[in-house]
Amino acid sequence: MHTDTERCVRAVQAKDTRFDGVFFTAVLTTRIYCRPGCPVVPPKPRNMVFYPSAAACQQAGYRACKRCRPDTSPGSPEWNQRADLTARAMRLIADGTVDREGVLGLARRLGYSARQIERQLCAELGAGPLALARAQRAGTARLLIETTGLPMADIAFAAGFASIRTFNDTVREVFALSPSELRTRAPQGPPSAPGALTLRLPFRAPLNPDNLFGHLAATAVPGVEEWRAGAYRRTLRLPYGHGVVTLTPGVTHIGCRLVLSDRRDLTVAISRCRRLLDLDADPVAVDERLRTDPLLAPLVDKAPGRRVPRTVDEAEFAVRAVLGQQVSTAAARTHAARLVQAHGEPVDDPEGGLTHLFPAPAALASLDPETLALPRSRRTTLLTLVRQLADGALTLGPESDWDETRARLAALPGFGPWTIEAIAMRALGDPDAFLPTDLGMRRAARELGLPHTPAALTARAAAWRPWRAYAVQYLWATDSHPINFLPA
Repeated sequence: MHTDTERCVRAVQAKDTRFDGVFFTAVLTTRIYCRPGCPVVPPKPRNMVFYPSAAACQQAGYRACKRCRPDTSPGSPEWNQRADLTARAMRLIADGTVDREGVLGLARRLGYSARQIERQLCAELGAGPLALARAQRAGTARLLIETTGLPMADIAFAAGFASIRTFNDTVREVFALSPSELRTRAPQGPPSAPGALTLRLPFRAPLNPDNLFGHLAATAVPGVEEWRAGAYRRTLRLPYGHGVVTLTPGVTHIGCRLVLSDRRDLTVAISRCRRLLDLDADPVAVDERLRTDPLLAPLVDKAPGRRVPRTVDEAEFAVRAVLGQQVSTAAARTHAARLVQAHGEPVDDPEGGLTHLFPAPAALASLDPETLALPRSRRTTLLTLVRQLADGALTLGPESDWDETRARLAALPGFGPWTIEAIAMRALGDPDAFLPTDLGMRRAARELGLPHTPAALTARAAAWRPWRAYAVQYLWATDSHPINFLPA
């Protein structure tokens, strides 16, 4: 969008927060860059230059605005709407791949040369992978500086910087303030519990938490997940260790409390929590498209801003999807809980209630099929899946090509359209994934007067593209999980 100058100027003049994170406004006279919804008086159009990323602004020599804090904008919805090289690279960078594996590791995961990726990202985002990762580190550092009492040295390494000097130089360059000055200027909130990091996760309004948190609570696997005191809690398997996260729905943000065994996992943990809750979505664009169907429009108008509940671990969700084939939600939870107790890695939860990480594919690959209380055909499906995941023959992650992964799953025994599309929707994050054979969705469609046979429903849903996964959420909400967790 940043190339459409007229549209960008209108968004800035209207202080339209829907475009925060979609593009950034750099001001030629002040050498500062802002989010479109910045509350200050808009600059003159002739002094505005637009960039597609904060990293591009920083590379061009602009500093982040101290008023609107563009580094804390929600992520661009583009990277969760597309499956091309740029989008997959951005998802991997958000997951910390460049910090852990370097640009060569990013290239290896994507199957391209480092030069091709550099060229593609620079052409579309105005910055290469190193600059994009640096901008992310700067944002994480600021978050820790302003919301924790951690020593600056600890913050530098937790944010992914290789040295304290690089940390200091980057913070000064990006924010025009030293780390200590940033901390002095920040409002002092309530202190975090010992060992915990308390953060706020921004999102684009509106956000309807009912189906989002309701689904996560209703399908929670004992020991791994729980709903407690108005918050969803779960364990996290992370690159350097493990963590426990508590996510609380709020009006303007999602409250996030993290306890990590290794603080180097902070950026990855935040990225995965945002992905789990679909916080980088553009609900206005989604709802506008779905309202064009007169039978779907009343559902959207009644509760706008529904998100697609996703996952923090793609392999975990694929295993759970197989366990949930042709059984009730309660039965699927029971099967998963048995696997967790037998093969999950124990963890300590300071608040009690969570006991294990969900078992990794490698821990399940050598299972004795006779120990699984599943039909023989489903045992074969499950064991084939975990062995393919364990040996790398099948990859489910931010780098996955959606169509290619669908084809690979279809080649495995026991993977029908419902399971494949559920994995595409929840694990891969395809916003257009669709489940026309789902009985609950077909029942809701029939009650609304929509076509309810799979073929007829698919034909009707062509007008909902590329947001069919969100239409599924609206239809499921007519028979939603009966959980009353929101404050009165």
